[in-house]
Amino acid sequence: MRFRRALVVLAAILSPLAIAAAQDARKVEISYEITFAGISGFRIDLVARFNGSTYDVESSTFKEGMLKAVTMNYFGRNRAWGGFSPLGAQPTAGSLSINVDGKPRTWLAQYGAAGFLQEQHNPAWKPTPQQTIPDADRQGSLDPLSAALSVGLAGDAACDKTVRSNDGKRRIDILFRKLGMEPAASTGIAGAVGDVLVCEIYTKRVSGEFDEAPKEAETERERPIKIWLARFDNTQIRYPGKLEANTFFATIRGRVLSFREGPLSDEEARSMRR
Repeated sequence: MRFRRALVVLAAILSPLAIAAAQDARKVEISYEITFAGISGFRIDLVARFNGSTYDVESSTFKEGMLKAVTMNYFGRNRAWGGFSPLGAQPTAGSLSINVDGKPRTWLAQYGAAGFLQEQHNPAWKPTPQQTIPDADRQGSLDPLSAALSVGLAGDAACDKTVRSNDGKRRIDILFRKLGMEPAASTGIAGAVGDVLVCEIYTKRVSGEFDEAPKEAETERERPIKIWLARFDNTQIRYPGKLEANTFFATIRGRVLSFREGPLSDEEARSMRR
């Protein structure tokens, strides 16, 4: 289990859970903290903007605290935009920008009919034959935030999904399995109301460029991440409230730091991607 795996999974469910009530011009802001063995590690800030039949979601991920001081620098930004139809969220495109220890990488994915995916890499990605993502795996796959939108509308059925996630270099499946429901008061999630949906999440690597050896990846797949999906208002919309993943060395934990929603300004509406 590595921080990257927890980040990928959390990114895959952070943004979309406000979509169901996104008919008005509104904005949702959420902040999360991820710790390792109780030590502050990563911060994730997310802003989701909705304006009628369109959405534009941005997230930023960065190291903080002791982890930032003793490990290589990391900063990531994701963005996903699109619209809505009677079938749910319809992604137009998604992008990511990652900078690891001064080495930047950007990737843009644009979506067409029947799962068509057009990509732009900077710098150019030149995989070996073993690292190539076959067309069959790319078909119907989505960038991490757009993949999240594909399950966010499921509501209480969010734990019965498999997400085909693609970050430009790695194709993974994220499998959700429902464990049950818990009263919000017993979960320790500040601001949660009603019952909280509890799920296990497994990852399955499909194709692409991976750091871990196959044996390690298979072992990690059998160690699920546990996620609590909570409501913070009087709607049926669910947001990640906390996350927990056991590793060989310590426990990774994620928790919501703040949740705010409000009207969308005219300037913000104009800045939304189409």
